[in-house]
Amino acid sequence: MNDAPLLLVLDEGTTSTRAIAFDLGGGIVAQAGHALTQHYPQPGWVEHDAAEIWNHSLAALKAVFAEVGAGRIAAIGITNQRETIVFWDRSTGEPVAPAIVWQDRRSADLCDRLRAEGREPAVQATTGLLLDPYFSATKIAWALENWPKVRAAADAGSLALGTVDCYLRYRLTGGRVHATDATNASRMLLMNLATCQWDEGLIELFGIPRGALPTISDCAGDLGYTTLLGGRIAITGSIGDQQAAAVGQACLQPGMAKATYGTGIFVLAHSGATPPVSAHRLLATVAWRIAGQATYAVEGSIFIGGAAVQWLRDGLGIITASAETEALAASVPDSGGVVLIPAFAGMGAPHWRADVRGLLTGLSGGTTRAHIARATLEAMGQQTADLLDALAADGVVAAKLRVDGGMVANDWMCQDIADTLGVPVERPRVIETTALGAAMCAGVGAGLFADGSTVPPTSPPLRQWRSPIVFSRPSLLRLHAVSVAPTGRTQCVRH
Repeated sequence: MNDAPLLLVLDEGTTSTRAIAFDLGGGIVAQAGHALTQHYPQPGWVEHDAAEIWNHSLAALKAVFAEVGAGRIAAIGITNQRETIVFWDRSTGEPVAPAIVWQDRRSADLCDRLRAEGREPAVQATTGLLLDPYFSATKIAWALENWPKVRAAADAGSLALGTVDCYLRYRLTGGRVHATDATNASRMLLMNLATCQWDEGLIELFGIPRGALPTISDCAGDLGYTTLLGGRIAITGSIGDQQAAAVGQACLQPGMAKATYGTGIFVLAHSGATPPVSAHRLLATVAWRIAGQATYAVEGSIFIGGAAVQWLRDGLGIITASAETEALAASVPDSGGVVLIPAFAGMGAPHWRADVRGLLTGLSGGTTRAHIARATLEAMGQQTADLLDALAADGVVAAKLRVDGGMVANDWMCQDIADTLGVPVERPRVIETTALGAAMCAGVGAGLFADGSTVPPTSPPLRQWRSPIVFSRPSLLRLHAVSVAPTGRTQCVRH
């Protein structure tokens, strides 16, 4: 009987909860998961049921636990959708309101007001972030003002809040631990990036009760323990999903970059031990913090990636499965002049326009579903080009791009991204890089790796794509001049 130790990871994504057991070599031994229900109560609003998150998470953990055996789980790691915010009662652990998902745009008016007051430069200097509904603080401020149960809990001193990792740690530890790690804390628009501590001025600016906030921990170490799976199992890793993917892709040296193509698209470039400053509207964030020492990254966040393909399936009904897009895109020589700007939830980096909406243009009587599918996949590379252009302008020139996420199973798209960017694109052997990164952090925290100060590297890439010629990057801005008319409608002028 195999009794080699395993690392059990809880991978809490936007659309699903999964538990994955890794051996110490990074191989997947067992996994289980459940889909998460997406709630859209109003246009621009996106919510999750935090009770469903917890119930599905516990069920997935128990399923894997039962499959591999109780004695093999050495430690637990957690990775999660980051800016999503959960509100719960600290005595019961039960949610007092829906979780507001990172995609949610309901706090756009608050961001506009604070920006008009000239607050953004100081906020960016402190947090590395911009004033956008994407980040947690504005969601919390909205909830305190608009949800009576949240306000009542805050006034009574019973409110606890935090990102999804924080909520899961609270429930797993039976309420003993109310903490988030530094990567998730750095996405809340409340943390001083240099000190990795909550900023009192920002807490006051957003009107957030100090006592409801969690403490901030490392990404690896003694982060609590759970007895819910039988026996006592240590929680030794916690890291936001995009940072976890960077760890899993072994982006361990300054200048190394990865892009995750999931529901959204997220590019992280390692920037070293000093908080970076972007002059081109990218984000500065904590890449990981181990043994009290933070490492930093520059990030570009795009709200719509795989969600655009989901729209083709569920919204337009022109495909029945996401995998169909690969053959459709390859079946036509080009997009036939069709261009998709997938700003379904506004535009993220480097544009940061919450008011812009999506646009499908260039249609003709000869347009087919293949042209639309191809234009949708091409939009992934075009949006990535916007980010790499901004990175280069900030002095971070990516020599290659390591890619992961569910979308990169599409070989055609990977080649198109390489063609669009003009740099090699590498797909790893282990495509579950987010969960793998969390497992690596958990292994470091549990003392299972020889060098606890760094994360061990992963294996070489499985496949690499190169462009046969050097392209001028056709970013979305170069394809189209995007602006917003006084009516709020997207205008687009073809170049």
